[in-house]
Amino acid sequence: MTADQFLTTALRNPANRAIIDELDRRALPDAWLVAGCLVQSVWNVLTQRPLDHGISDYDVFYFDSDTSWEAEDAVIRDLTARLGHLGAAIEVRNQARVHLWYPEKHGVPYPALSCSTDGIDRFLSTNVQVGIRRSASGYDVYAPRGFDDVAAMIVRPNRTANFSAANYAKKAERWKALWPEITVIEVD
Repeated sequence: MTADQFLTTALRNPANRAIIDELDRRALPDAWLVAGCLVQSVWNVLTQRPLDHGISDYDVFYFDSDTSWEAEDAVIRDLTARLGHLGAAIEVRNQARVHLWYPEKHGVPYPALSCSTDGIDRFLSTNVQVGIRRSASGYDVYAPRGFDDVAAMIVRPNRTANFSAANYAKKAERWKALWPEITVIEVD
């Protein structure tokens, strides 16, 4: 699967397109639609399921030097209001502040990031290390591991500083129940 094929397929889900367009209008710094909502849209096309099958939320990353909860909450409320018509859960996170709350919530360290794509690099599985945003020429697609695992429906652990075998197993189990076609690579 090429970047163009991935982009075209992921954007068949109208919620993905609407969120990306709103992020562009809102002009949040370093804003990306990321992870499962993109990959799972592709899986749904590949398996001929409804485009939103199994998508629990749509993850938005941005990077703002204001790391206050109040600033992030204002962005969350604004995007929730702007995208409420979609009827989809939107998870918005300022990647500049993830290191402030992640260790307490997940019980593993999380070094500070320098941009949103650093957060994409830290996902628990390699297949969801993807992001899409609007650009002057159309779209930017970020996928440091490429698209082979997405196309082959393979879930593979991503051993990062914040990796948790238990969290990975829980996520993979949920996905396997929704997409039995996937192959889950177990943690060694």
